[in-house]
Amino acid sequence: MPIITFVEPDGARREVEAENGATLMETAIRNGVRGIVAECGGACTCATCHVYVEEEWYGVTGGPSSMEEDMLDFAFDVKDTSRLSCQIKIRDDLDGLVVNVPSRQG
Repeated sequence: MPIITFVEPDGARREVEAENGATLMETAIRNGVRGIVAECGGACTCATCHVYVEEEWYGVTGGPSSMEEDMLDFAFDVKDTSRLSCQIKIRDDLDGLVVNVPSRQG
Protein backbone atom coordinates (compact mmCIF):
# COMPACT_ATOMS: atom_id res chain seq x y z
CA MET A 1 0.00 0.00 0.00
CA PRO A 2 1.33 3.44 -0.89
CA ILE A 3 2.27 5.76 1.97
CA ILE A 4 0.95 9.31 1.62
CA THR A 5 2.05 12.26 3.76
CA PHE A 6 -0.49 14.97 4.51
CA VAL A 7 0.87 18.20 5.96
CA GLU A 8 -2.02 19.58 7.97
CA PRO A 9 -2.73 23.33 8.25
CA ASP A 10 -0.83 23.57 11.57
CA GLY A 11 2.26 21.96 9.99
CA ALA A 12 1.74 18.53 11.55
CA ARG A 13 2.79 15.72 9.20
CA ARG A 14 0.57 12.67 9.02
CA GLU A 15 1.79 9.59 7.15
CA VAL A 16 -1.00 7.20 6.23
CA GLU A 17 -1.37 3.99 4.27
CA ALA A 18 -3.57 4.47 1.22
CA GLU A 19 -5.55 1.84 -0.62
CA ASN A 20 -5.02 1.60 -4.38
CA GLY A 21 -8.14 2.73 -6.24
CA ALA A 22 -9.34 5.00 -3.43
CA THR A 23 -9.06 8.75 -3.83
CA LEU A 24 -6.71 10.97 -1.91
CA MET A 25 -9.80 12.62 -0.35
CA GLU A 26 -11.21 9.27 0.82
CA THR A 27 -7.83 8.44 2.31
CA ALA A 28 -7.75 11.76 4.18
CA ILE A 29 -11.28 11.33 5.55
CA ARG A 30 -10.65 7.72 6.67
CA ASN A 31 -7.57 8.87 8.53
CA GLY A 32 -8.99 12.02 10.11
CA VAL A 33 -6.71 14.46 8.31
CA ARG A 34 -7.53 17.94 9.58
CA GLY A 35 -8.59 20.52 7.00
CA ILE A 36 -10.16 18.20 4.44
CA VAL A 37 -13.90 18.93 4.59
CA ALA A 38 -15.15 17.14 1.46
CA GLU A 39 -18.66 18.62 1.53
CA CYS A 40 -19.72 17.02 -1.78
CA GLY A 41 -18.34 13.58 -0.88
CA GLY A 42 -16.02 13.42 -3.86
CA ALA A 43 -18.35 14.42 -6.70
CA CYS A 44 -16.09 17.30 -7.83
CA THR A 45 -18.86 19.82 -7.17
CA CYS A 46 -17.12 21.83 -4.44
CA ALA A 47 -13.57 22.81 -3.52
CA THR A 48 -13.44 21.70 0.11
CA CYS A 49 -10.86 18.95 -0.43
CA HIS A 50 -8.30 21.31 -1.96
CA VAL A 51 -4.62 20.38 -1.46
CA TYR A 52 -1.26 21.57 -2.70
CA VAL A 53 0.75 18.76 -4.28
CA GLU A 54 4.47 19.06 -3.56
CA GLU A 55 6.19 20.25 -6.75
CA GLU A 56 8.28 17.10 -7.22
CA TRP A 57 5.05 15.05 -7.23
CA TYR A 58 2.95 17.26 -9.48
CA GLY A 59 4.18 15.55 -12.65
CA VAL A 60 3.23 12.17 -11.19
CA THR A 61 -0.29 13.20 -10.12
CA GLY A 62 -0.82 15.22 -13.29
CA GLY A 63 -2.78 18.41 -13.65
CA PRO A 64 -6.47 19.03 -13.12
CA SER A 65 -9.16 18.26 -15.67
CA SER A 66 -11.22 21.16 -17.01
CA MET A 67 -14.06 20.29 -14.61
CA GLU A 68 -11.63 20.28 -11.69
CA GLU A 69 -10.17 23.62 -12.84
CA ASP A 70 -13.69 25.08 -12.76
CA MET A 71 -14.11 23.95 -9.14
CA LEU A 72 -10.66 25.23 -8.16
CA ASP A 73 -11.95 28.72 -9.07
CA PHE A 74 -13.91 28.47 -5.79
CA ALA A 75 -10.94 27.34 -3.69
CA PHE A 76 -9.04 29.59 -1.30
CA ASP A 77 -5.48 30.62 -2.26
CA VAL A 78 -5.08 28.50 -5.41
CA LYS A 79 -1.48 27.82 -6.47
CA ASP A 80 0.14 26.21 -9.50
CA THR A 81 0.17 22.83 -7.74
CA SER A 82 -3.42 22.99 -6.45
CA ARG A 83 -5.58 19.91 -6.91
CA LEU A 84 -8.84 18.60 -5.54
CA SER A 85 -7.94 15.50 -3.57
CA CYS A 86 -11.15 13.79 -4.73
CA GLN A 87 -9.70 13.72 -8.24
CA ILE A 88 -6.43 11.96 -7.43
CA LYS A 89 -6.70 8.17 -7.49
CA ILE A 90 -4.23 6.27 -5.35
CA ARG A 91 -1.88 3.96 -7.20
CA ASP A 92 1.50 2.38 -6.51
CA ASP A 93 3.55 5.14 -8.15
CA LEU A 94 2.15 7.64 -5.62
CA ASP A 95 4.02 5.91 -2.78
CA GLY A 96 5.74 8.76 -0.91
CA LEU A 97 3.39 11.50 -2.19
CA VAL A 98 3.36 14.64 -0.03
CA VAL A 99 0.43 17.09 -0.11
CA ASN A 100 -0.21 20.20 1.96
CA VAL A 101 -3.66 21.08 3.24
CA PRO A 102 -4.46 24.82 2.98
CA SER A 103 -5.20 26.88 6.08
CA ARG A 104 -8.84 27.04 5.04
CA GLN A 105 -11.12 25.53 2.41
CA GLY A 106 -13.16 27.53 -0.12
